[in-house]
Amino acid sequence: MPRTTPEQNKALVLEAFDTLFNRRDYAAAERFWSDRYIQHSAHIAPGREGLFSLVRTLPATLKYENQLILAEGDHVIAHGRFSGNGRVAAWVAADVVRMEDGKLAEHWDVLQDEATRAQSVSGLPMFGDRFPG
Repeated sequence: MPRTTPEQNKALVLEAFDTLFNRRDYAAAERFWSDRYIQHSAHIAPGREGLFSLVRTLPATLKYENQLILAEGDHVIAHGRFSGNGRVAAWVAADVVRMEDGKLAEHWDVLQDEATRAQSVSGLPMFGDRFPG
């Protein structure tokens, strides 16, 4: 497959995240994640199946929203929120993805619970311009 541009990589990551996390279409998601996918997250079992298995355990209300996406070369960083995760707080994440042959090939993340207004020492929300409800 021809090498993809940073703009194409950003679009692929957003479509992949929507397909897996929002639509829960595992068959379609397979076309976005490499079968040699390398997972560096401490919260997710190895490989593509480790990720898909985790998502299957999360509530059907799970929703991914993207706030910012950046790409350079074959790396993409997506700043997003995973709400409806069955926990008190949504997760705010910086997902770093390495692309290879037009697929998500490797992943790292920085993940934390979203702070409320009362919890925010800075007085600013972690995602968007409003605090969670």
